[in-house]
Amino acid sequence: MNVHLDITLLQPAIALIAGLLILLMPRLLNLVVAIYLIVLGVSGLWPHLLH
Repeated sequence: MNVHLDITLLQPAIALIAGLLILLMPRLLNLVVAIYLIVLGVSGLWPHLLH
């Protein structure tokens, strides 16, 4: 199994982590931003998970 890290994989991962951390401090704006970051992270990681 070959794993390599590039910017196209790193950006969605950071967005997903940031979204999860923001959800720990729930406020209305933070919740909206967190949901956006989680969706962006999952959609960016999804093609890499199918390999």
